[in-house]
Amino acid sequence: MNKAEINDVRQDCRGGSIANVLIVDSDPEPARLILEILARKGISANLANDKKTAVDFMDKVDYDLVFTGDKISRQTGLSEQLQDGFELLAKIKANSPELPVVMIAQAEKQGLANRRQTIETSVRAIRAGCCDFLIKPLSRKKIEGLLDTFLPNHSISTQADADDGSRSLYRIVGRSVKLFQTINLAKRIAPTSAPVLISGESGTGKELISFLIHHKSKRAQGPYIKINCAALSDSLLESELFGHEKGAFTGAHIRRRGRFEMAHGGTLLLDEISETPIKFQAKLLRVLEQQDFERVGGNENIKVNVRILSTTNRDLLQEVSEGRFRQDLYYRLSGVRLVISPLRERSQDLPDLVWHFVNLYARETQRRITKLDPAMMDIFAKYYWPGNVRQLRNVVLTSLILGVGQTLSLADVSWLFDELQPLPQEKGDDSAVSCVKHTQCESGLGGVPLIQVERRAILDTLRQTAGNQTKAANLLGISDRTLRGKIRRYRQEGALQPA
Repeated sequence: MNKAEINDVRQDCRGGSIANVLIVDSDPEPARLILEILARKGISANLANDKKTAVDFMDKVDYDLVFTGDKISRQTGLSEQLQDGFELLAKIKANSPELPVVMIAQAEKQGLANRRQTIETSVRAIRAGCCDFLIKPLSRKKIEGLLDTFLPNHSISTQADADDGSRSLYRIVGRSVKLFQTINLAKRIAPTSAPVLISGESGTGKELISFLIHHKSKRAQGPYIKINCAALSDSLLESELFGHEKGAFTGAHIRRRGRFEMAHGGTLLLDEISETPIKFQAKLLRVLEQQDFERVGGNENIKVNVRILSTTNRDLLQEVSEGRFRQDLYYRLSGVRLVISPLRERSQDLPDLVWHFVNLYARETQRRITKLDPAMMDIFAKYYWPGNVRQLRNVVLTSLILGVGQTLSLADVSWLFDELQPLPQEKGDDSAVSCVKHTQCESGLGGVPLIQVERRAILDTLRQTAGNQTKAANLLGISDRTLRGKIRRYRQEGALQPA
């Protein structure tokens, strides 16, 4: 698996496991102190004496924090030459703008001019992008405070994780029974070659589970290739999966390997397989059955050995019964079915997930969190999370960015209170809704204003889907955005109130 593929998988799961720090300073005293503190906290570190060594390290390892001197020594034969640490700082910020860098400077001798020089250097460092500026000798308490802010490691329960020696490949956080059952089943499935259909609502972590299956399989050393079926048209999907020959169509200037060919000896993830056009499904079925194909515009028969994992946020059996998905393809893909429960059914996982995202985004937001607001967690427990873990991640990130202090809360993000309300219900004294009820029971919908019929349909559908706005929108034939807008308008009109 190449570095880009690993980065794609660990995008939402790094943090709280293995942190990496780079120390760039030829002075042994501050380096020794920092290394000692890092060792006590279980944080990995590399020490570089000059700019070139530091750049070489950064090409190989993704760092979470860098300590660098304002002047760095450089060995030139038998002599030693000082380099400007700001050159390294500029290179770091050009490649990784959000990477926190702490600059360390030697205390100047007494005197007004020297103090002024120190102040000017600190101002220059902050303006150049440093998150802090330290003067030697270093304070242990200050170093520990910086590490707690930028590299927190709040304790969380993890059901499954793996790393490549310096970085987390994946980390599945939570302690609920349903999550445990899902992970346990995935691990049992992994060593086989059976195709797996992973279903669950959007944002539940289907892709993360699929990578776990690959990583625990006998194909773990082979490629892990994925394709988002929902993002491509019928013609592009065929080219992406099977590849094409030079000149096969306008714009095909070179021969291109498809995802099936790239996944040979490994695993291919067909993400959101339910979005494939019915016409294309017949071609896909043949390839899955025979594991061979021809590139678009070509005649050469290409044989592959690929394990297929698929994900969907729909009920594929219902899609089959309604003619939108081929029955034979469904049975070919669902050698084993794996269902991921939505977040609202795994409330035990909420505290661990919140702390996980605090660990993950502390470096970016530069905010130290020591406590979770009980009122916020009570709101989280009652909310039905239509966007699941992905939505929770964004809520935590927003709260980190816009909030203040060491307690994570929604107090400074008032608009989130409206978004995180429980399932809306009808007011008992709403005469318009009562009229709709009466009319429906007695004489159908004749004579009822259309807006009242629409509101009634939306409320009934929300109840049928247990408040799941995504499912409700699909049943109503409207977009999630349209549905949210209508619910917001009903609240403003006083027709709805929180449960």
